[in-house]
Amino acid sequence: MTEPAFTDDRLLDGRVALRQSADGYRAAIDPVLLAAAVPASAHSALELGCGAGAASLCALARLSNLRILGLERDADAAALAKTNAAANDMTARFDIEIGDVRSFAKTGFDLVFANPPYLPGHRAQSSKHAARASANVEGEAALADWIAAALRAVAPRGHVLFVQRADRLDDLLAGLRSHAGEIVVFPLWPKAGVPAKRILVRARKGIATPLRVAAGLVLHEADGSYTADADAILRGRSALALDAPERV
Repeated sequence: MTEPAFTDDRLLDGRVALRQSADGYRAAIDPVLLAAAVPASAHSALELGCGAGAASLCALARLSNLRILGLERDADAAALAKTNAAANDMTARFDIEIGDVRSFAKTGFDLVFANPPYLPGHRAQSSKHAARASANVEGEAALADWIAAALRAVAPRGHVLFVQRADRLDDLLAGLRSHAGEIVVFPLWPKAGVPAKRILVRARKGIATPLRVAAGLVLHEADGSYTADADAILRGRSALALDAPERV
């Protein structure tokens, strides 16, 4: 039997060590951007679907007063997350639990954040890699289940935070509107003048403040290099300011 292959990678300009599958799901920039949007006011957080721990470890590297519980359905991914927590000396602040978002029952978190599968099953081609397919394509738990789980787990007036495809904004808003407000939609523009493919959406449970569309972040220059703002965030030198005023 062939042993699983892994790569040992670095995030935040080397501050975070990340061991991940060589041919399964691999963290790109989305979990780093998600972590950069975690509010500094949060002290206890839950990451739904933590995978190998990329987003949680980046958030913990940035916020020294934060503790995170990572929930992960896949036992192999959860084991990687535990390995990565130890490699980054984060075991005291990063716990991992194996479980399904639909049955998770713990509550009272300041923040619940997630990078849910982007595609509904009927819109996606199956992958030969089960872990990659599970991370990218909805299984039995649909996006509505992820939103419901986040709203159950977060404390009143606490934050929920998602990174998702821009074309699923309707689905996110539909799940959030009846229970949360102060919704911020933060577009991630691939280049200036190009429609957003990804968005960050943050909301607060039990708050009635109206929705706001933020200025967002342009990721790439015309030549494909990262913009100065995006580069600073990906290197861990600054955070994403979802509360910054819109550009006019």
